[in-house]
Amino acid sequence: MKRRFPTFAIAAAALTLVATSCSLEPSAGNGDAVTVVIGYQSKTINTVTAGTLLRAQGYLEQRLQDVTERTGTKYSVEWQDYDTGAPITAQMVAEKIDIGSMGDYPMLINGSRTQANPRSKTEIVSVTGYNPEGALNMVVVPPNSPATTLGDLAGQKVSASVGSAGHGTLVQALDRAGIDPATGVEVLNQQPQVGSSALESGQVAALSQFVAWPGLLVFQGKAKLLYDGAELHTPTLHGVVAREAYADEHPEVLDAFLRAQLDATRFVQTEPLEASRIVADASGLPQEVVYLYNGPGGTSFDTTLKPGLIGALKNDVPYLKSIGDFADLDVDGFVNDAPLRSAFAADGQDYDTTLASTANPAAVTGTDPVCAAPASDPALAGEVWFDGTGETQPAANPTCLLRAVKQARAEGRTVRAGYVPDAELGTRWFADKAVWVRDGDTFLPFTTGAAADRYLRAHPSGAVVTYDRAVEEVRP
Repeated sequence: MKRRFPTFAIAAAALTLVATSCSLEPSAGNGDAVTVVIGYQSKTINTVTAGTLLRAQGYLEQRLQDVTERTGTKYSVEWQDYDTGAPITAQMVAEKIDIGSMGDYPMLINGSRTQANPRSKTEIVSVTGYNPEGALNMVVVPPNSPATTLGDLAGQKVSASVGSAGHGTLVQALDRAGIDPATGVEVLNQQPQVGSSALESGQVAALSQFVAWPGLLVFQGKAKLLYDGAELHTPTLHGVVAREAYADEHPEVLDAFLRAQLDATRFVQTEPLEASRIVADASGLPQEVVYLYNGPGGTSFDTTLKPGLIGALKNDVPYLKSIGDFADLDVDGFVNDAPLRSAFAADGQDYDTTLASTANPAAVTGTDPVCAAPASDPALAGEVWFDGTGETQPAANPTCLLRAVKQARAEGRTVRAGYVPDAELGTRWFADKAVWVRDGDTFLPFTTGAAADRYLRAHPSGAVVTYDRAVEEVRP
């Protein structure tokens, strides 16, 4: 039976706190401080509200200091950075990490691996970010690759982190393309950075990974996008798992963490460009890449455990069973929204209102100065980021964005980055890396050549043009 996690229980537990977990042995120099160990992935930037941004802003430490001021109990936060969710799970099984953030498939593996031991048993307590269509995972190929569809990868080597969200997308996509995922391609189980090097050196034909790796490689000119995970029309998400034993013993710590995550979520929603700068500085990723995913119209940063996302997790289970030993997991029993509901209430927010909303909490807004029109339609609105400026300029639609770039070039200004939503799937993408189609006076961007081909089959009046040509030909 799930804990109801009432707010008064948090305060009572804080007043009578006794550090009993073996993972809470005081660290050297910490005196009698209660230690909480956080596992996160600095370069998996859809977990930033429970990881990189949260750490950089000190929100958790601030929330725990509030508890200290009320109760006198001191806390020590230990941050551990990993490339994927698998090592975080291993550490949670060993009772050495108390709270961790990871993607959807790794969270399910986490639940499966930890259930046997009451001390290591975990539960999902929040979401960091999600994409309703699945655009957080993508398949990329070298820039000069002749491949235009997944079918072209048949019989070749593909790099992926087995058991990750990126691998799950590959398996599902291959299956839909009529390719046996087990025999149709050779999957090399590699960490993202190893796979990136393998792609660049020609050791593999493609790389299937989670954010921010596909966008990073494309931005760097080391890859082009072959498959957009949004074609699956299946939600992908990242979230937070906590050890139940730790949460039972220290509910005030989990409450502080979730309230700190709400702090970070508000910040990334209201100050996305500054948040992307902070994450870029902390992770080493280019700010342009961070902003691609963390900016308006990118990842939906929403902590609530929506039924549609839980349903997506249930649908992921068959994939996990197909790749190895996966113990049966009651997904409904694995999800616990009581702590998050309590954190919302303590923060003066209405959980059910946020739960019911499916719109991206951060959308492009403002008036397009070039087209003199509001940038209000999330399916069309984009942004232009000019070099040397601390803000972006809204574009009402992709054609207007091209006009802004054309105007900037005429004035000698440099465009640092442009962002547009894919015309078919809505995926936020780099304007200069998109496949552009001209249809009359309208210009349409697509994330992949396959998506552009689907449009052209239905609209033979259109034609593919390069980005530079589109900028040149757009009418002022």
